[in-house]
Amino acid sequence: MVMVKKNKFSFFFLIIILVVCLDQLTKYLFKNFWNVSMNSGSLFGLFQGSFSVLAWLSLVVIGGFFFYYEKIISTGGVLEIGSGLVVGGAIGNLIDRVLFKAVIDFISVGWWPSFNIADSAISIGIVLLICFFWKED
Repeated sequence: MVMVKKNKFSFFFLIIILVVCLDQLTKYLFKNFWNVSMNSGSLFGLFQGSFSVLAWLSLVVIGGFFFYYEKIISTGGVLEIGSGLVVGGAIGNLIDRVLFKAVIDFISVGWWPSFNIADSAISIGIVLLICFFWKED
């Protein structure tokens, strides 16, 4: 008997595409019509001016998720959604790093450092991944 692998629709790629598109659209709109801040660092403004290191780190993280792509989509659920959010956010911020050598941040909430859609997707994705792996143990 020959086993035929069915093509499974991947929410992983759908989430990545949605996050990148929403992130870049909002950054474009806010950059052209509102005040934005340019963050040359990473989370909470750490590692300011470390463009090359942060760009390479983003590529390694994105590559790691694609390396485990089959495992991610075969598990599905929270792992697939969380992974898609992290990769989509990383790609969104990587696009800014390549184009501007900084990330466009436009959401400001009081004393909290400003952030963007990609940062939010990464944060939510990491929380989902932590919950998934915590539950697995």
